[in-house]
Amino acid sequence: MGEIIELTASDGHAFSAYKAAPDGTPKGGVVVIQEIFGVNEHIRDVTDGFAAEGYLAIAPALFDRAERGVELGYGPDDREKGMATRGLVEWDDTVKDSIAAREAVASAGKVGIVGYCYGGTVAWLGACKGGFDAASGYYGGGIHQNLELEAGCPVELHFGSEDQGIPLENVELIRAAKPDVAIYIYDGAGHGFVCDPRPSYDPEATKTARGRTLEFFGQHLG
Repeated sequence: MGEIIELTASDGHAFSAYKAAPDGTPKGGVVVIQEIFGVNEHIRDVTDGFAAEGYLAIAPALFDRAERGVELGYGPDDREKGMATRGLVEWDDTVKDSIAAREAVASAGKVGIVGYCYGGTVAWLGACKGGFDAASGYYGGGIHQNLELEAGCPVELHFGSEDQGIPLENVELIRAAKPDVAIYIYDGAGHGFVCDPRPSYDPEATKTARGRTLEFFGQHLG
């Protein structure tokens, strides 16, 4: 459904992105932010899924700032590589690249951002700094460390109750600091619960969370 395109961020950095268009006139745009595993097959599938729901969707390759073409699986070596690559990319640069992706789909109308894992934190940063119209973040482990920021758009966040990397006390820090943010906790779900190639995949939690995101975007984007 999609194609690989080239984008340029405000600082001149050139990088790739996977873009998928809907049939007919788009409802709006959606920027899909990757996990630490790059814009891999799963993230392309997620992007295609938002296009199938009527959005002009795009997934920027944030890791191109460190190494072009990073596309990983979900084994231990992949995780180690993903963590190491993540450490080479500055958070503010992920915002620059997210903004460039937003601008690439702005012709569709209002634009939302959705992110998973690493991308969940980037979605929060995008909500605060990126000029988006709505943000939906999934299990972003760094959000509680960025609560001094204020979102410029409606935000919803999704977490699993059994996420070993994001203790519920961190989620409660977010809830206390940001009472206007809608926070959903999925009982029994672990980290990465919407990613079907991962052992932690939870189809019921995924169905519920995806439905909430689509309803949220329908409300705020069209």
